[in-house]
Amino acid sequence: MFGRFQMISEMLKRKFRHCHILRFKFILVLIFTFGTWSFIKVHQKPNYLHREHLELTRESPNSNINCSKILQGDPEEIQKVKLELITVSFRRNPKLTTNDYINMTTDCASFIKRQKYIMEPLSKEEAEFPIAYSIVVHQKINMLDRLLRSIYAPQNYYCIHVDKKSPESFLAAVKGITLCFDNVFIASQLESVVYASWSRVQADLNCMKDLYRRSKSWKYLINLCGMDFPIKTNQEIVEKLKALKGENSLETEKMPSNKEVRWKKHHEVVDGKVKNMGIDKQRPPLSTPIFSGSAYFVVSRRFVEYVLEDSKILAFIEWAKDTYSPDEYLWATIQRIPEVPGAVPASEKYDVSDMNALARFVKWHYFEGDVSKGAPYPPCTGVHIRSVCIFGVGDLNWMLRKHHFFANKFDTDIDPFAVQCLEEYLRHKALYPQVH
Repeated sequence: MFGRFQMISEMLKRKFRHCHILRFKFILVLIFTFGTWSFIKVHQKPNYLHREHLELTRESPNSNINCSKILQGDPEEIQKVKLELITVSFRRNPKLTTNDYINMTTDCASFIKRQKYIMEPLSKEEAEFPIAYSIVVHQKINMLDRLLRSIYAPQNYYCIHVDKKSPESFLAAVKGITLCFDNVFIASQLESVVYASWSRVQADLNCMKDLYRRSKSWKYLINLCGMDFPIKTNQEIVEKLKALKGENSLETEKMPSNKEVRWKKHHEVVDGKVKNMGIDKQRPPLSTPIFSGSAYFVVSRRFVEYVLEDSKILAFIEWAKDTYSPDEYLWATIQRIPEVPGAVPASEKYDVSDMNALARFVKWHYFEGDVSKGAPYPPCTGVHIRSVCIFGVGDLNWMLRKHHFFANKFDTDIDPFAVQCLEEYLRHKALYPQVH
């Protein structure tokens, strides 16, 4: 009897031990599962971030404008915008001033929240591929703010060159914005920029030097002006830059004979304008030809390093300082020098037009027309200033199908709805790329 009792007792002990082990294992599994879930939650925060508060919809008081229809090219909605733009109520709408920005940026946390800047990388790929930007501005603080927040990412770097001729209040407003971000700053040296003079190139060179010294991490440099606006998200720009594999992308074509006087004659700034002094210049210190292009480029960090340090390039830069509109041939020419990182050969087979380069596109009045009959782009739906299209909402549908990173020009004083709809579209696409 006693033996039977002892046997039953041992069986119960074994069962209790087994249950205890199972319970211990269950607790371990539970702890491991919770720990793993917490780790994923923390380290994948950008992918699961609650992002609705960063949407840019309903920012404008004119909520009766349907941006979805505008982006689809709906003629009735586009016409509705055109009618809105000529109303008295539209013209009376209050606009943010430089003083407003000076006041708003005294509280950076509030400014960043109000303006809905994105303060953390939206993807691992973007975080690992920083971009540098050089932005040359002289007016329209609201346009600068909207441009900056549309291209802003905390891993990128932004140098802003403010024209010395700009009002003090404008410079103060730009300073206010830059002081709210660790990666945004004003160029250490400012120029008084004169149209078609060397000062335009020097402004970009000043930012180039600052950005190069500021960080070793960025991969490409893109230069802009205050009336540019992106037509791609940061993620899309990163993907296209990575596909370049170290090459550059900018306009560079055979120099038209009628433009040769620009660099064959000595020019000076007289009474605020560049004047041909009628004096022949020596030939450029290059073995390759001079090419035609534009002021805007997408270039690798190695290209920037070469431009800032190579003696032959520095000699060419020095030679170009007394020419007319050097920004429209300098970068295009450097891009065709064989030993320059990311360059292409001087052969005309490698010519790249502004419409083929990634940097940006502009609609010139004299090239607009019927695309089916050979025109490079359809007519401007906004207005023209000095033969350049200031985009209207009717340009967006066509524009967003292009491969360029940026378009020029936009102006919220002329058509704020074009900027508003573009902003809303790009922000939503950036926040929710999986639905586009």
